[in-house]
Amino acid sequence: MADATTPGAAQPPTAAPLTRAAANGPLAARELVPTRPRRLWTRSRQVLLAGPIVGLLVVAAALAPFLSRADPNALNPRAKAQPPTFAHLLGTDEFGRDLLSRLLHGARITLIVGLSSVAVAAAAGTLLGSAAAYARGPVETGIMRVMDGLLCFPPILLGIFVVTFLGPSLRNLILVIAVLYVPRFTRVVHASTLAIRELEYVESARALGASAVRVVAGAILPNIIAPILVQASLAAGHAILLESGLSFLGLGPPPPTPSWGRMVEQSGRFMQLSVLPLLWPSAAISFTVLAFNLLGDGLRDLLDPRLRRGT
Repeated sequence: MADATTPGAAQPPTAAPLTRAAANGPLAARELVPTRPRRLWTRSRQVLLAGPIVGLLVVAAALAPFLSRADPNALNPRAKAQPPTFAHLLGTDEFGRDLLSRLLHGARITLIVGLSSVAVAAAAGTLLGSAAAYARGPVETGIMRVMDGLLCFPPILLGIFVVTFLGPSLRNLILVIAVLYVPRFTRVVHASTLAIRELEYVESARALGASAVRVVAGAILPNIIAPILVQASLAAGHAILLESGLSFLGLGPPPPTPSWGRMVEQSGRFMQLSVLPLLWPSAAISFTVLAFNLLGDGLRDLLDPRLRRGT
């Protein structure tokens, strides 16, 4: 019988070296793989920063009558252009109106216009974009050419024209801004739908006899919600800025309804009395637009599947 040490004898198979994870057991293996949701939220610090800020803005606007008891339209000639005091925490404007109360009530108007117009634009853009991408042919050509035509006009100029024609009111302002942002949502939904309409699970839904509405609503829309959310958060900041610009030009809600844009326009004529009535609404507009833009950028980084693959 040949010895295992003699030449030509069959050598026993050698075991592969154990990896550190295998040697230490499954607990060590789990330690080597970081938790994906934790890494995703850590890398999206913008969401952690901007999300609570946007939430606080919405809560402050909703609770405006309780956070400031002063009437935002009450005139007090004896207290005009006062600096911040205990009675008026942010001071008063050129007519003696409480700036904190007007800022909070103006936030309600600005956020209602911005968020409502974005919601309407998102709903209409999702419907048009998904219909164009799924139907193709003349339907796609007609819808996308109309959207391209709307994108040719600068938003502020088109908004001035339409609001001037319809008349300044809260409803008209929401409708105008919504129409201006429908093309952006339509293009985003159209591109996202084209990217997945030929994938296997969509083809399977068609093969099972599902109608076009059911295929779009059940197989396509749930998988393109991420870019819609990102576009909505970015469009909200732009809509708020556009509403402030139109209100600054006198095309927003009619006075005495407080609005940040109108507050900037009115206070600019009385800067020699006090700069605070101009400073507070300007800072509120900048701060709110920045918060929504940061939230949109953070959501894009968080929900982008290419970035999730790399984490």
